[in-house]
Amino acid sequence: MTTEQTLPAWEARFRAGRVGLPDWAEEAPQRCAVVASAAGVLEVHSWEVGGELVQLTDRPEGTSSATVDPRGEHVWWFDDTAGDEHGVWRRQPFGASPGEGVEDPLGLPAAYSAGLALGRGGLVVVGLTDEAWGTRVEVVEDAGGTPRARRLYEHREDAWVGDLSPDERWVALSHSERGDSRHPDLRVLAVADGAVVDELSDGPGRGVHPLAFAPVPGDPRLLVEHERAGRAELLVRDVLTGEETPVVLGVPGDVAGAEWTRDARALLVQVDHEARTLLHRVDLATGDVERVGPDAGTVGSVTARPDGDVWTTWSSAAEPPAVRTLSGEVLLRAPGPAAPPSVPVEDVWADGPGGRVHALLRRPAGADGPLPTVVEVHGGPTAHDTDAFRAWASAFVDHGYAVVQVNYRGSTGYGSAWRDALEERVGHTELADVAAVADHLVATGVADPDRLVLAGASWGGYLTLLGLGVQPQRWALGLAGVPVADYVAAYEDEMEGLKAFDRSLFGGSPEQVPDKYADSSPITHVDAVRAPVLVLAGENDPRCPLRQIENYLARLAARGAPHEVYRYDAGHGSLVDDERVRQVSAELDFTRRHLPAALEPA
Repeated sequence: MTTEQTLPAWEARFRAGRVGLPDWAEEAPQRCAVVASAAGVLEVHSWEVGGELVQLTDRPEGTSSATVDPRGEHVWWFDDTAGDEHGVWRRQPFGASPGEGVEDPLGLPAAYSAGLALGRGGLVVVGLTDEAWGTRVEVVEDAGGTPRARRLYEHREDAWVGDLSPDERWVALSHSERGDSRHPDLRVLAVADGAVVDELSDGPGRGVHPLAFAPVPGDPRLLVEHERAGRAELLVRDVLTGEETPVVLGVPGDVAGAEWTRDARALLVQVDHEARTLLHRVDLATGDVERVGPDAGTVGSVTARPDGDVWTTWSSAAEPPAVRTLSGEVLLRAPGPAAPPSVPVEDVWADGPGGRVHALLRRPAGADGPLPTVVEVHGGPTAHDTDAFRAWASAFVDHGYAVVQVNYRGSTGYGSAWRDALEERVGHTELADVAAVADHLVATGVADPDRLVLAGASWGGYLTLLGLGVQPQRWALGLAGVPVADYVAAYEDEMEGLKAFDRSLFGGSPEQVPDKYADSSPITHVDAVRAPVLVLAGENDPRCPLRQIENYLARLAARGAPHEVYRYDAGHGSLVDDERVRQVSAELDFTRRHLPAALEPA
């Protein structure tokens, strides 16, 4: 029996191999870049379809951002320092060994990434953000020789490189020059001289996002996501004439992503509806819409192949993820043993102050309530929990806890109004919905009101700390991963893109609207915290920086409030299995010591 086979199921899920959707080369479609596990660390690989993964990167902290150039000659990956997300794009020859042929072909200063687009002729368009200049978009004419960069765009506000047309004539940007990065505008620039080719703005509170140019040289059509009807929808826009063609799906839910077929005659569209993400094919000539692929669970990502095949990543709460074809055939397996399955989710609907709140419940098989219950709040906040595999939630289920994931106001997938409702009173709005779900589970006999745990990471960690302070009698315990704890100090230290996000969310900076930041900051309410709390913090986190967490912990320590802290040497999370297991072990141990459950893990 191997070591992996003797692991408890919860740990085996975290140590199981992981593999992402292959990114294939337009002109050499058998060649792909793949992010996958290598000896327990996420690293970049090259992959010839049908062959074996060939590891390219070997960094102690792992590597998670990668793409392949259209010719299939090089794999590009983002190089930061210990997870701080501040770095440069590097490339390696396809099929190289770790460290072999690594180069910095752009010669640009280190910054936070704001997108990368690789042209078929070798041209590169790269976005950079930094506190010193805001956002810059640079064009590098010949990345194969001496880098020759020229500035295509610059602005203090946030922007992102959306896509480069196949003939390298145009680049589409998402930008927030109006100061609202949550609802950006669209601009298409000529690569040759930066001239504005097309602009699209739907006004305050309604964003437009460039998704992709039609994959045919000379085709001026751009696929665009908008929210004119109060939810994420699609249109196809001719960037030369401004003519728009709406994409009418006729199905409930929000568009979560879309991809052209390679002949540009159809679209593959992911749609979020009630915490499931399903795939649809739209024929652009006839308007016919056909649902394709799995009829349950979550299609996490998708890519259309030149031969008409479609690759996807798919999972459900019970079934681990895999890279599959539309027929369900597993195309690419992660290295090593597969993750053990888990329990399915149950849908929960609760009446909240802003409408019905949707949540997903996992509970130990055969266990009777009332159960100790972990109420998990997702990060983002512009994200949502789905019927997808979650090793973290499954770990707590294995240990006898029910776990409920709440898609509070602020979550995507339920329309624009639901997503933006948190702006009225940041943090407090979401927590009102979280409380409504917890109360519903108590009333229906699922949850024990004296054994409620509030938990989450990133924005979920922020809501955990805020909830412990503004709802102190409700929670028996808190688990706060990489949280915003002192909002003003977090704003001062965080990466530039998140400063823009916060200004959009609150309607200004802490200097402009100090009362809003104070009302929504966990440190304002820290003296009311009564429940023991475990805080996890990354030493190099640019999103929820360490100093502001230390400020909060000092306030807890000054009044002798029960708390523990777990610090780790990485950024806003870790790509290393050993570290992920250590973190979850700390959370499970803390929870069992303060709030034991009835079951022992399998």
